[in-house]
Amino acid sequence: MITIQLIQKRLAETIRQSGIPQTEIARRLGIRQSQISCYVHGKKMPALDTLANLCKILDVDTNYILCQDLSD
Repeated sequence: MITIQLIQKRLAETIRQSGIPQTEIARRLGIRQSQISCYVHGKKMPALDTLANLCKILDVDTNYILCQDLSD
């Protein structure tokens, strides 16, 4: 079953593994670094447009982040 916790976990892991500093990700998205930190720590989820742009920056398929690769 897909849960918000699983989506948050995948997003956090992808940000951590990207090698891109949180400050650089935030700069590219036009948001504060503290927002990226909240995503990494599972405190908040990005808006859909931010999530889409974040996936582009991280070079990851949104289907992976949204757990669409899991079989039922």
